[in-house]
Amino acid sequence: MDDLLHVLATTLRAGGKTMATAESCTGGMIAAACTSLAGSSLWFERGVVSYSNDAKTELLGVPTDLIKAHGAVSEQVALAMAGGLLARAPVDFTVAVTGIAGTDGGSAEKPVGTVWLALAGKSGVRRAWREQFGGDRAQVREATVISALQALLDQAQAELR
Repeated sequence: MDDLLHVLATTLRAGGKTMATAESCTGGMIAAACTSLAGSSLWFERGVVSYSNDAKTELLGVPTDLIKAHGAVSEQVALAMAGGLLARAPVDFTVAVTGIAGTDGGSAEKPVGTVWLALAGKSGVRRAWREQFGGDRAQVREATVISALQALLDQAQAELR
């Protein structure tokens, strides 16, 4: 993950781009990874841990009706988290994650390891994707961090071409 972080940092700095995170199941791990690098204040602006549904609504503007209709772990909520943070933070990119890391809380429809991730950007990019990670709670959370960082890197590189 260290190499991925260094490439992301270099890419964002080279393009003069900034980012922020909206995290549920990772509880701030993406932000912690980013800020573990010296100089991260040049490209990392903020991280919001919105673990509860109330926090998603209060801090990110996710409509309660959206959460009730689709559940907190859904494409719709992940997109709303990313979009809500983009509207509130002076950044170029946001990434949002919401999932079921385990060891319990899963269902047949959304088993443990289900994670929805979303990207939003000032360029108009808005996309979400579902991952189904295996392993224990720590492994699901670490895989989520890596997926989020890789998606940010891919998007930043695409926009800087």
